[in-house]
Amino acid sequence: MLRSLSLAALAAIVLAGCTVSAEERRIRDQQTCRGYGFVEGSEAFANCMMQLDLDRRAAQRESLNRTPPLFSPTVVVVRQDQNP
Repeated sequence: MLRSLSLAALAAIVLAGCTVSAEERRIRDQQTCRGYGFVEGSEAFANCMMQLDLDRRAAQRESLNRTPPLFSPTVVVVRQDQNP
């Protein structure tokens, strides 16, 4: 239990330094789409931006699905009296 909490705290500290603001992410995505040759303001550029966002979200979901839960699920057993 203590080990799980320690790992969670360490992961939170590491990830805090890895965060990119929405503005920085948008600028990087714009640079990527311009690098592909799309013209800003065009439908193709908008589609490129959208695809980058969808890909990033899919990668986040996949990462979360692969990560084991921090705590084991709690099992509650309820016994009912057989004689009312």
